[in-house]
Amino acid sequence: MTRKARLGFVAAALAAALTAGAVPALAATPPGVASGGSAAFTRAGVRTTIPEVARCAVNGPTSATSDTITQGGVEFDGVTSTCATTVVDPAHSVTTTKSEATGDRFELSALIASGGPRVVITDYRVTCTATRDGSAVGWAVGGLAGLTGLPSPVPRDYVREIRGDGGLLATATFNEITLSRGGGIALNMLHLRFQPGSGMAGDVVVGATACAATP
Repeated sequence: MTRKARLGFVAAALAAALTAGAVPALAATPPGVASGGSAAFTRAGVRTTIPEVARCAVNGPTSATSDTITQGGVEFDGVTSTCATTVVDPAHSVTTTKSEATGDRFELSALIASGGPRVVITDYRVTCTATRDGSAVGWAVGGLAGLTGLPSPVPRDYVREIRGDGGLLATATFNEITLSRGGGIALNMLHLRFQPGSGMAGDVVVGATACAATP
């Protein structure tokens, strides 16, 4: 079965440069970046840090790949990213950008010890595209286990609770979007935030991208 056929639960959002002035002032959005995700959390005094996996940027490096990374009950596998700039009007130096990251697998087993589920994603993709008029993000996920029954379409900043023996173990935010002035946009496909019941503090992001309207 092809990658395209497995992907589902597609969502998208748009930030238009002409209307973004109504958005509160936020940190500047990068011209274009994408990665498979990252992790930073502590458990029993042990710190787990996974920097942005296979991060690309339109300003370089414009592509990246990563094999399996496993630490502290978190696994990223087969991440590939590309960030490209295309000149659409050479006479006026008009460009567009596209930043994309795909992953073959993500697994979170860190919550099992607290009676929580094993969260598995067998395929995912995040994309950010930008023109002079604004920017847009999209994402897709397939083979989701441990967090089933998502609505379709998935609303922006949709939160699910993950519970276990210790009560609330974590929150899972899908389609987490941040807008910035000038038509910039950032997306976390999935943002896991550990709660006190898990015995951990910190978070994990799966699939991240951001881009700003082109000059």
